[in-house]
Amino acid sequence: MALASLLNPKCSIKQLSVFLMPHISSSLFSSLCRGREHPSFSPPQQTPPIPKKVPFTVSAHGRTWQDPYHWMSNTNDPDLSHYLTQENSYAEAFMADTHHLQRTLFSEMKGRMPTSISTPPERWGPWLYYQYIPEGKEYPVLCRRLDTEKSGWLNTFLHYARGGFGGEEPLLDWNKIAEQYGNERFMLQIKDLRSGCVVSNIQVDGVVSLAWAQDSNTLFYTIADDNQRPYRQGCPDMDDVPVFTESDSSFCVDITSTKDGKFITVYVIDAANPLGGLLQIHERVCGIQYFLEHHYGFFYILTNAPLSENKECSGGNYYLAKCPVEDIQSANWQNVILPGGDMSLQDMDIYNGHLVLSVNKKGFPMLCSVNLPINFNYKHQVEVDDLNPWYFPLPSNLCTVVPGSNHDFMSSVYRVVLSSPVMPDVIVDYNMSRQKYSIVQQEEVRGVSGNRTSLPAYEADTFSLQNEKENVLDFESERWKDFSSAYCFERKEVVSYDGVRIPLTILYAQKSWQKGHSPGVLHGYGAYGEVLEKNWCSNRLSLLDRGWVVAFADVRGGGGGDSSWHKSGSGLYKQNSVYDFVACADYLVNEGYVHRDRVGAIGFSAGSLVVGAAINMYPDLFRAAILKVPFLDVCNTLLDPSLPLTILDYEEFGNPQIHSQFKSILSYSPYDNVTCDACYPSMLATASFNDSRQIYVFCFSLSYLHTLNFVVLVYRHTYIGYSHKLIWVALIFIVRVGVWEAAKWVAKVRDGTCFECSRAVILKANMTGGHFGEGGRYGQCEEMAYDYAFLMKVLGMWNNK
Repeated sequence: MALASLLNPKCSIKQLSVFLMPHISSSLFSSLCRGREHPSFSPPQQTPPIPKKVPFTVSAHGRTWQDPYHWMSNTNDPDLSHYLTQENSYAEAFMADTHHLQRTLFSEMKGRMPTSISTPPERWGPWLYYQYIPEGKEYPVLCRRLDTEKSGWLNTFLHYARGGFGGEEPLLDWNKIAEQYGNERFMLQIKDLRSGCVVSNIQVDGVVSLAWAQDSNTLFYTIADDNQRPYRQGCPDMDDVPVFTESDSSFCVDITSTKDGKFITVYVIDAANPLGGLLQIHERVCGIQYFLEHHYGFFYILTNAPLSENKECSGGNYYLAKCPVEDIQSANWQNVILPGGDMSLQDMDIYNGHLVLSVNKKGFPMLCSVNLPINFNYKHQVEVDDLNPWYFPLPSNLCTVVPGSNHDFMSSVYRVVLSSPVMPDVIVDYNMSRQKYSIVQQEEVRGVSGNRTSLPAYEADTFSLQNEKENVLDFESERWKDFSSAYCFERKEVVSYDGVRIPLTILYAQKSWQKGHSPGVLHGYGAYGEVLEKNWCSNRLSLLDRGWVVAFADVRGGGGGDSSWHKSGSGLYKQNSVYDFVACADYLVNEGYVHRDRVGAIGFSAGSLVVGAAINMYPDLFRAAILKVPFLDVCNTLLDPSLPLTILDYEEFGNPQIHSQFKSILSYSPYDNVTCDACYPSMLATASFNDSRQIYVFCFSLSYLHTLNFVVLVYRHTYIGYSHKLIWVALIFIVRVGVWEAAKWVAKVRDGTCFECSRAVILKANMTGGHFGEGGRYGQCEEMAYDYAFLMKVLGMWNNK
């Protein structure tokens, strides 16, 4: 996913998950722990650390219970640092005999990487913008150069007059920035591109999002409170007097601008009159959202508000409305566009001549464009297909569609990154005026054989849309790289406990997979309406080529289809996510994809809640689990509103102050439901000491700028775009989970479950990094090599070659 990571910061940072697998004889197993078979690995001679217990009583709704590890939530307690150091020492001892395997895995992963990674140039006005990761470096360098052929002599002359040159102009080197800034608190700075210096009189701490007005001088931004909730909008031109303050702690404030730069939205601000006040779009209603774009005097609003004729008509799903700017506060918006049929609207983008709609149809992502302006002469609501849309041709094995930067309002080209578990990231430009597409670039993968066709970097082969069947291309006839001849990629539907069909994606190597004998690992997430990513990952081949199965369970609570999929796995229905995950694991075993005693699970952040709860319910189902920065102490965390962002999570997991929701949370909270004396699977839990709590959203801001000379900087975990007129700054609104979540879980599992089994439960704490670890591409390889080595060891598959 290297190309997508450079092209679009929405790309998530969650990347977790060559030899043949030998037959494992029964002599490698011993009968331990209630007759369960355990792979023959030797735990270290030293015993696991035993943390202190401090009496602490928790009470809620007439119930009282003890939490002797509550003290770990105080990160200032020196005993916590000491305990985590002991856990790291034990984890090192446990993994000592895998050092050679880790080096082998890392070498394989690094060997598949191209020596340098770059994005193709993207035009924005007279400039071409691109990013690249220098050889041997971890992070990208952001650059631009003037396109002298198409920018015209006047722009070229002005550029030279300002001291510019015709060659590459580096804007930001994130390798240097990563060395200077080490926390997850944002600081706003502005860099003068003429001098290369940061403007000293504008530095604001705690900034989360921002937007420029059209005068190029007025800058709006939002800042976070002590609990890391973006709550206030400020402006330096107003002496930092708050423009808007959100006093309700269950809401956040974000600020952005419409793509044409005409309006700034937090409420609505006229970008040509930035100090003219705020205009409210609609009265606030819980659960109702509005996303605005502007097009020549009209607002296009993507919303899930009930339609006026029928309050239940929208069903919570999104539709598109259009209204004149002056009618934005009207009670009834006319000209409603519905998705229609079994289609749901996911997102929109707008251009001078086209409206782009991201839709989901039967669980599959699709994109289409509609010519603008749309002239409504309808008395009733219309559907997307009534507007003569052009559906973008997509490869038939597609799993992931990630929009590119696409900042230029005047362009007619929409750039996306397409990917699947068997197809490396490919950058495609869709020309909406000509209804043609161009393959611009595809991620290079070294040392992998398969059904692939050479495609030089930046070469654009243009194809006309000739034969469309369900808008899916037979991409084998085109110049897409694909490894489907070496790796099998299957989509299944698994029936959950209540009859609901759960999408399951299964990936394995054609040659090394052995039906009924292979080990496997199941990924799950199921929260915040986020789709579980199933994009290409070359590091994953180190498992597949050893005969492993890698599967992805799109359980309820995540994304996919309409909004009901998320709702049916959140709040009072959260246990649906767990049962769905268990059903998918059972399916892998019962259908012979994975051996019953070789099933592993991986959960990241809120996904670890699903994995942990599944282990509590069915400890015999899994033999290994990896819990990455896990959210496990759900009930205690939500009961403490003083923790950063806790109140914002009430909508996702429930409010324990309400008795019915408290009962639901307590029934599945992994930390509160550890099964006493049970044989638990081997587990690796990872955590970061600087990780404090969570949110799992990426916030993106389009900032309008007239001059050629400034770039806005917001450190840390920030991705920046830039242009002669528009600058975008994409801020990771960090999802953060306290280090104590993993530490308490490991301590309680060791204290309450089978002693022999719990010796294979380890905790690895990063004492310097944040929620997403170190983040560099080589650092990610090292982390993944460690994870894979753990899985191979505890499942008895680590000596095979």
